[in-house]
Amino acid sequence: MCGITGVFAFSDAGRQSLTCLQASTDAIARRGPDSQGHFVYDQCGLGFRRLAILDLSADGNQPMTDEAGRYTIVFNGEIFNYRELREKLIKKGCRFHSQTDTEVILQLYITEGRSFLKKLNGFFGFAIYDKEENSLFIARDRYGVKPLLVYRDEDQLFFASEMKSLLALGVPRKLDYVALSQYLQLNYIPGPASIFKGVKKLLPGHYLYVTDGKVVGKAWYKIPYDPKKVAKNKLSYAQQQQKLVELMDDAVQRRLVADVPLGAFLSGGIDSSVITALAARHTPHLSTFSIGFKDEPFFDETKYANLVAARHKTNHTVFSLTNNDLYEHLHDMLDYLDEPFADSSALAVYILSQRTRQQVTVALSGDGADEIFGGYNKHMGEYKVRQGGFKAEAVTGLNFLWDALPKSRNGFFGNKVRQLQRFSRGMLSGVKDRYWDWATFASEKDARALLSPASRQKIGKKLAEKRRKDILENLHADGDLNEVLLTDMTLVLPYDMLTKVDLMSMANSLEVRTPFLDYKVVDFAFSLPVSSKVDDTMKKRIVQDAFRAELPPELYDRPKHGFEVPLLKWMRNELRPLIENDLLADEFVASQGIFDVDAVRKLKAQLFSRSPGDVHARIWALIVFQTWWKKYML
Repeated sequence: MCGITGVFAFSDAGRQSLTCLQASTDAIARRGPDSQGHFVYDQCGLGFRRLAILDLSADGNQPMTDEAGRYTIVFNGEIFNYRELREKLIKKGCRFHSQTDTEVILQLYITEGRSFLKKLNGFFGFAIYDKEENSLFIARDRYGVKPLLVYRDEDQLFFASEMKSLLALGVPRKLDYVALSQYLQLNYIPGPASIFKGVKKLLPGHYLYVTDGKVVGKAWYKIPYDPKKVAKNKLSYAQQQQKLVELMDDAVQRRLVADVPLGAFLSGGIDSSVITALAARHTPHLSTFSIGFKDEPFFDETKYANLVAARHKTNHTVFSLTNNDLYEHLHDMLDYLDEPFADSSALAVYILSQRTRQQVTVALSGDGADEIFGGYNKHMGEYKVRQGGFKAEAVTGLNFLWDALPKSRNGFFGNKVRQLQRFSRGMLSGVKDRYWDWATFASEKDARALLSPASRQKIGKKLAEKRRKDILENLHADGDLNEVLLTDMTLVLPYDMLTKVDLMSMANSLEVRTPFLDYKVVDFAFSLPVSSKVDDTMKKRIVQDAFRAELPPELYDRPKHGFEVPLLKWMRNELRPLIENDLLADEFVASQGIFDVDAVRKLKAQLFSRSPGDVHARIWALIVFQTWWKKYML
């Protein structure tokens, strides 16, 4: 696993940025602690950091230039079918000087041009410079597993795996207030926007081609979802299950290739247990890793992880943590963020990655299954809204009760009331508004009210509407749950879930591989009807049924827990001085000028009330932003 960065100058002024290439590369050292490299020619500079996964000879290092000296590549990622592609290229007369997937990508581009991308099975962000054409080709994988940021002005184009690299190149630090508004709603920033004006996230499944001072962007992949074809799917449910097992087994096998210690995350949930069961078929005494939460038994799933580990005879390690252990890592985790990102479960992923990295360099995970097969509570909620009926109508009829009762995520009763209130609102909303409501912690109105009048004036109304419209473009009133999953694949997956895993694993120089996001698995998932994924009694139905024989029966018929950091407890105790006397103190908020002092004060008052609801998540978003602001904007 690696990190990449680069400069393509359009003018003499742009060429000055090439002097910052070393600093830009150093900024992402954690992504590649084993080695680094640079390439500079005329108006192009490429930087690279490497984490060694395969035992490669020196000529496999990057940046890599072809034999003729015309093309040079920097590549971040893994191509799992590169050996097959290499053999086909050899038969066509290509000569190779290393055993790397990097050289396979380079030769594919040389022989086939930009059309080769669909042949790649893996995750990646890369750039290829062509001396003869003086062109740059930049591409990102199908689902956004690997990040790629781009900045362009009249003098230059920058790209990098992380914002830190772009800042080292001198990107202007001007807030994008539409992005800030969406961040205050979602707790993360959806692409293509970033926190800075002018810095864009290259969308998953897209590429850029730069030549003659022009930058052309294009989508090279789109999830092949066609409701008409889904309706004509002739596979029986039993055949669908068999096909899924075959595809997943192949996806796991491909991701087991490494010349360094490899293991798997094992939370005790269905998804990671499936990955463990499949990997154990091909890896005797597979190393597996879980986090246990001593102080939060409701979220502790190590009992189930231990059952899976015992069944498949893995070398299982449980990292049993207290809330103090979590809190001790909080500021280190926050310090790594170079863009506001407030999914609090990132802390658990950070610690899991840190502890896992002490034993292995690569870990398999179950990420992606919830988005493609319908594993979240909101998916069951959406299913029930669309089904309607007496129970659903009754929940809406009790709106007055849900509004009056105390709501909190930190207790069974309060959380259930919170969920029923959200479901009730969803029953009264259209599909687009319902999706947005269930995806956010704050409404657009509430998020904007948190901003100062001056900040609200900087939000372009048309731009905000366009960004929201683009996110929700796949949802239609006459559609079905598959459209909700498709929207999750373009919003939640790349900008929350995958961002979280990439940031926290790379902060600890650990590579994480996601078999559920093999494109053959995803394409297959979106050929299936909703009935194969969610029904009246089960989420992620086909996954649970297809692998029932591989998993302990105790994993079934129990609620999905996930994990939430005990933010409310911390904010009322350890974090209280930071909130009241520092980051959210009236004086600091007023001097900053971004947020409305009274609105922030009201949030703090709600935090300490008997009905905090989701307010701790909103305050966490503010804490993350303020920490980031102090580091990068003061």
